Amino acid sequence: MISLIERGQSNATAVVLEKLATGLGVLLLALFEETPAAVAPLMRRGEQPEWRDPQSGYLRRNISPPDPQSPLRIVEVEFPAGAQVTYETAARDARVHQQIWMLHGAIDITVGVNRYALEAGDCLAFQLDCPTAFHNPHRKAARYAVVTHTLPTQ
Repeated sequence: MISLIERGQSNATAVVLEKLATGLGVLLLALFEETPAAVAPLMRRGEQPEWRDPQSGYLRRNISPPDPQSPLRIVEVEFPAGAQVTYETAARDARVHQQIWMLHGAIDITVGVNRYALEAGDCLAFQLDCPTAFHNPHRKAARYAVVTHTLPTQ
């Protein structure tokens, strides 16, 4: 699959990319970051990389400057009405904490066996170490921010 993606013969879905990222020991957002020539504290809107999942149609945009020294990353997601994505996330070497802050609309998120219905203004915090599903059963798109914090391995 990696070879097909590299040659432009396949558009990987978010689920496939999450599996690759987990296997590589990185976060999904790291697959979209370019290694900067020099670390800059400012990431202009026009420089923020975007990617659309070919299966669900969701659009993700890396907000944070790509600073390898920072354990904090912010991603904005526009999640279409009716879309759903399930990540088979497993435990990682590093502990990754994630918070989902609903900016607009509503979405259902399942973390492990727990299901949460989030509406605009709500924030859900969890450790990224078990399967996680996102579902928008509503007629309107949702928009949310994903904030991750990676704790180094001990």
